[in-house]
Amino acid sequence: MTQSPDILCIGSVLWDVIGRSASVMARGSDVPGRIIRLPGGVALNIAMTLVRFGLRPGLLSAVGRDAEGDELTTACAHLGLDTTYLYRSEDLPTDRYMAVEGANGLIAAIADAHSLESAGAKILRPLTEGPLGSVDSPYPGPIALDGNLTESLLDEIARSPAFRAADLRIAPASPGKAERLLPFLRAGRGTLYVNLEEAGLLCQTRFDTAPEAAAALLRRGAARALVTDGGDITCDGHHDGILSLCPPEVLVTRVTGAGDTFMAAHVAAELGGQDRGSALARALDAAAAYVSGDTPS
Repeated sequence: MTQSPDILCIGSVLWDVIGRSASVMARGSDVPGRIIRLPGGVALNIAMTLVRFGLRPGLLSAVGRDAEGDELTTACAHLGLDTTYLYRSEDLPTDRYMAVEGANGLIAAIADAHSLESAGAKILRPLTEGPLGSVDSPYPGPIALDGNLTESLLDEIARSPAFRAADLRIAPASPGKAERLLPFLRAGRGTLYVNLEEAGLLCQTRFDTAPEAAAALLRRGAARALVTDGGDITCDGHHDGILSLCPPEVLVTRVTGAGDTFMAAHVAAELGGQDRGSALARALDAAAAYVSGDTPS
């Protein structure tokens, strides 16, 4: 690609291995279904959705120089993603994510992002040592960041002068990694995209509603927080006020990637000039289309 990316997506770029069944599943279930492998990871899922909204994302992540890494990089390029800035490791394998979904939602998932964690700050070199930016000339554009990075690296990003001019949009990747976003609360930087459970983990309590959670995150130092709650009220919490909307009612056929779709649609809407209310509505529509099996647009 010859054009500069419209947005950078930093975090997990890996293979998703997902088993889906139309049956209701419980612990120990053994049911028929389908098993697929497709490009995934939080940063990559966000980037792929951004492409559908007409943007040109660039990927910053770690991908192995193994056969799986070569296949993944080629697949990303074919999807319209800029892979120029990927860190290709000689000694780290390409990461993977495995999930099982039933008619009753996500049953279990394991994220193997150890190579991304091991690569650490090496994936950020295009932003700290050029060509995209440096400490003296920080990158001025939007960045979508996921919580698969280590807390120490996320803390570095939250405090680093190299990121002071960026519009940071941050997702925790999973409830188990939600507390990795605490540096952004302490620094009062970025827009957080979390669900109700993740908001509770960040605030060390439980919430009944998204507006309650968003207000608490703001009190704890968040510059801005978007909180989702499945099919219940979603809100955009900002010091200018808290906006709340109900998602459209749809039949849920898949869940993995729904939060990434919501975030990407919201970022694309705001980069396109939409106001907070319109951007929130567009993101909810896109997420609803995704979980119902349609392609968001």
